[in-house]
Amino acid sequence: MRTLLVDAAHTLVPPKGDRHGPLPPVMLALTVVTGLVDAVSFLGLGHVFVANMTGNVVFLGFALAGAEGLSALASVVSLAAFLTGALAGGRFGVRFAMHRGRLLASAMTVQVVLFGGALGTTVAGHDKVGTAVQYTLIVLLGLAMGLQNAVARRLGVPDLTTTVLTLTLTGLAADSGPAGGAAPRPGRRILSVLAMFLSALVGAVLLKIGLSLVLAVALALLATGAAVLWRLSVPGAGWATAP
Repeated sequence: MRTLLVDAAHTLVPPKGDRHGPLPPVMLALTVVTGLVDAVSFLGLGHVFVANMTGNVVFLGFALAGAEGLSALASVVSLAAFLTGALAGGRFGVRFAMHRGRLLASAMTVQVVLFGGALGTTVAGHDKVGTAVQYTLIVLLGLAMGLQNAVARRLGVPDLTTTVLTLTLTGLAADSGPAGGAAPRPGRRILSVLAMFLSALVGAVLLKIGLSLVLAVALALLATGAAVLWRLSVPGAGWATAP
């Protein structure tokens, strides 16, 4: 238990000189954003994901087989938006290859713009999801989450993918003591799972009030994280250039 608490503390407040600096806590915040967005997309936009593409591919197969409550078009649009965002994230990775802080800060700034557009769309539509609002949100949020996923992959912070937990959960079990492993970073992995779970729960509860509220919370997290990273991304920061 003490090991879990110490590792969790280092994840939230990295020690001075840590090779990942402020990236772990900011990426945990992005994991929270993912949980909120999943609540919006799956519960509010007609059973489609904008962050979890494994689910979308499966939903597409179900929809083409005639399953009720699923839209093949929505899944395809989400996949296309996500891939476009991931392509942009790849370009960002090349552009800011020498400074991980500026890479993530730049990506989050673009996400702020995209989430701002999504929030403006829901406010203009009075939180009612018609076809136009639905597909506008799918595109904007899909772009944002594709960008986030690509940049998180480029950053290479272990166990903090921000959008997918399958490998995190696998590592938690497969690398554990009972499995004969060394159990590296169990606290970080547990925090990542809890962040996703609790944010999805909170997102589902807030969604009962309105889409705008959930998107506003996600937007606030993104704006705060981007501001923090821009402030800390000074030239020569060791954590910014660490592989």
